[in-house]
Amino acid sequence: MLKIGQRLQGIRIKKGLSVDEIAKEIKIKPQFLTAIEKGEYEKLPSIAYAQGFVRNYADYLGLPKSETTALFKRDFDENKNLKVLPDGLSGNTEGFHVSWARIRQIFLGLILVLIVLGFVVFQYRSFFFAPSLSITSPKDEMVEAGDIKVAGITDSAATVLINGEQVSVAEDGKFVKGVTLFPGTAEIVVKSTNRLGKQTTITKRIKVKE
Repeated sequence: MLKIGQRLQGIRIKKGLSVDEIAKEIKIKPQFLTAIEKGEYEKLPSIAYAQGFVRNYADYLGLPKSETTALFKRDFDENKNLKVLPDGLSGNTEGFHVSWARIRQIFLGLILVLIVLGFVVFQYRSFFFAPSLSITSPKDEMVEAGDIKVAGITDSAATVLINGEQVSVAEDGKFVKGVTLFPGTAEIVVKSTNRLGKQTTITKRIKVKE
């Protein structure tokens, strides 16, 4: 039973052409043309390439399209090779394109889900994790007695207590409160709590000079 690869090889030899010569003309690697001649379709890169290579090779050698299609349909075993649709040689590649369209839809859907999840986690991270908290003032560990400014930054939705007294938090997460300190060693306790009760605490010990 004559196969498409044998038919192409026979025409090539009859015309006195080498695989390398044809490969240069139709821009297909020689090893792929050799695989087609041997019927080793599994050595071709993909479904689309397999169909295109056979069609281009046959067209170059002048093999009628009807003969190419008939031989390819009879020759190709879609269950053992790349599952290339034989009808692709006659222009019917709908099944292949639909499957790739479905894959693209799934891929894009997964990307969209990851983007949405990332946005939700970023926007509501203060609900799931203990709030961030830093003290920007006082910076020194020794201050003069009297009123000092305690300032810092935390999550904007958090509740802040300084030595047990609540202070307001700005939209950018900054807060500030005046605290009176007396000579000796003073302790400033800043607590930031989110809506789920997760808490971050910073205790700052200050030496207060007279």
